[in-house]
Amino acid sequence: MIRVHHLNNSRSQRVLWLLEETGTPYEVVRYERDKRTMLAPKELRRVHPLGKSPIIEDNDKKLAETGLIVEYLVERYGSNLAPSRDSELYWRYKYWLHYAEGSLMPPLLLKLVIDRLGLLALPARSFVRSQLKLHLDYLEAELTPAPWFVGDHFSAADIMLSFPLEVATARAGLDETRPKLMSFLARIHARPAYQRALEKGGAYRYAG
Repeated sequence: MIRVHHLNNSRSQRVLWLLEETGTPYEVVRYERDKRTMLAPKELRRVHPLGKSPIIEDNDKKLAETGLIVEYLVERYGSNLAPSRDSELYWRYKYWLHYAEGSLMPPLLLKLVIDRLGLLALPARSFVRSQLKLHLDYLEAELTPAPWFVGDHFSAADIMLSFPLEVATARAGLDETRPKLMSFLARIHARPAYQRALEKGGAYRYAG
């Protein structure tokens, strides 16, 4: 059985959701952030030297990094969550799968750091704000006219994009002024597998 090392309010919620979508049996090992620093507990370093989540164990394999974990789980347990390799949508799927962490998360993380630094980081605020607007405008346009980022069919790319978009509602001003993105979030939050993952993972502040 797959073991998921799961940190509250983190990227690992997506892994639980993906496993629920595929119907793959798994167990959750929960970790809680330090309430003062909001960092992961030291116990996670016993599982992986960087002490980050998610980490999964599947028989003799131990994998970290959400993108790699999602690709592994889709290839092994959930091929219905990705277009076939000969599909015209395959590379669009791959693009969104990697865009989520490679392009969208960095300015969101910068925003978090800047907010915590307060006045010391004022010169950087306008740059980060403009980058976040650029990304959110781009994503809003890309959802026209399809309901999902790879067209009419829900895919693991939508799962990967869920976390940064959820975070954007709290950190980057994503709201009803971008109705397609808000509708996307409403659709994913209504999925039964998403709701089951919340039950397994515990409190998750970005669920809306």
